[in-house]
Amino acid sequence: MIQVVWFKRDLRIADHQALAQAAMTGPVLPLYVVEPELWRQPDASARQWCFVADSLRALRADAGRLGVPLIVRSGRVTEVLQQLQETVGINGLWSHQETGNTWTFERDKAVKAWTRDQGIPWIEIQQHGVIRGLKSRTGWAQRWDRFMQRPLAAPPTGIRAIDGINPGVIPTAREMDLADDACPGRQRGGRASGLDLLASFLGTRGAAYHKEMSSPLTAAESCSRLSAHLAIGTLSMREVAQAAWRRLDAVRHLPEADRGTRAAALNAFIGRLHWHCHFIQKLEDAPQHEFRNVHSGYDGLREDAFDASRFAAWAGGRTGFPFVDACMRSLIATGWINFRMRAMLTAFASYHLWLHWRETGLHLARLFTDYEPGIHWNQMQMQSGTTGINTVRIYNPVKQSHDHDPGGIFIRRWVPELAAVPKAFIHEPWRMSAIEQEAARCRLGRDYPAPIVDHAAAARAAREQIYAIRRSPAFRGEADAIQARYGSRKSGLPRQAGSRRRGRAGNATQRSLDL
Repeated sequence: MIQVVWFKRDLRIADHQALAQAAMTGPVLPLYVVEPELWRQPDASARQWCFVADSLRALRADAGRLGVPLIVRSGRVTEVLQQLQETVGINGLWSHQETGNTWTFERDKAVKAWTRDQGIPWIEIQQHGVIRGLKSRTGWAQRWDRFMQRPLAAPPTGIRAIDGINPGVIPTAREMDLADDACPGRQRGGRASGLDLLASFLGTRGAAYHKEMSSPLTAAESCSRLSAHLAIGTLSMREVAQAAWRRLDAVRHLPEADRGTRAAALNAFIGRLHWHCHFIQKLEDAPQHEFRNVHSGYDGLREDAFDASRFAAWAGGRTGFPFVDACMRSLIATGWINFRMRAMLTAFASYHLWLHWRETGLHLARLFTDYEPGIHWNQMQMQSGTTGINTVRIYNPVKQSHDHDPGGIFIRRWVPELAAVPKAFIHEPWRMSAIEQEAARCRLGRDYPAPIVDHAAAARAAREQIYAIRRSPAFRGEADAIQARYGSRKSGLPRQAGSRRRGRAGNATQRSLDL
């Protein structure tokens, strides 16, 4: 009774419900399929694959300690399964549910059709707080809590393996013909790396998480940095939530002098775990939001306004706005940047440069090692003003620079052309005279670009166009329907502070998703 466990974005053996249940049913064949067509999609990149490959090597070692080899095959999943059916026979297919991009959604439908034709049961098990076939958001957060409080699934013991199958190789990015993607600061994948990050965050790094997540000067150290591990599933959301709850309980029993702000930081982090699943739930309910405006009133707003030169300047960190460029260059080099800066990069592209969220979203998706489609595409629309239900936030790039990098430390690190610019001009180098530019070895238009737009005028023009649509008679009715279908509930999601009790959710655009 051979049971194939299809690993997708759940690259672990701990708290793996599909593996645990399959092992109780019959001999297990753990399978990962490298899908070349998936990695040719415009939101995929070599840096993402390298993180997956790290995690696959770690998973193969962990599975080997259980006595079962991880089988790696390349090709279409249905063809790989057909070959296994013909050679060893398949009595059951097991996996976790996945909310990915539209390509994976269509692939899963093809797999469902294949299993139906073959008469093979496919058991898909819920992996985190996203609920398939959800009819109403009412009570969603309480269901999230109940799911996260369930016992973790232990790695199976006495598992029955299948002998005589070539385990296959884990290809490199070059062997997969992925475009070169230099990312020297990329996080390493694998469960051990994720566990180390979780322990250090809950133990020391996250003590001021709620205060330090907004600035790129502090966020890289103070955020958990678990987002890539949650996206690819080296850690389960349930084990992270339970670890955070345990730590919160321990902190509350500390003497007041030792407690500090740790409880507030942990509550903020637990809140973001809810928001993580909340946004993925939106794409689960409406896969079309990857491509289409949530509110149809914005159709045609930016679709025909693409400016290749503006896009290239933004994508390469050459807009002439030092803080914007520093954030983009940091992201290119590391594969990660904190949420507020992601929001600012998106808003600057959407409002100041008037670029469509789909094109800029694909560029950012490829740069994010922690690309999570459900969060990413909903946030692209929220920060571009096309949901119809969220506050329009047009970030002032100069104010953000003063607020989050007052000394210009981050700017000088990532935009070395500005290294000698005095502090008085580091946020607005265009204010320097020609003589001052020569002294700072930063001549605008030669050493560093002049601002690509007048940011104040561009923001005014964008605001006028966005709000003109919002004032139209038909806008409100559709917005109300969107809120009813996809919005959070008054008692649904956590407050910034407090215990596990739920308070008023507030506006999601005001909340960071930093993990």
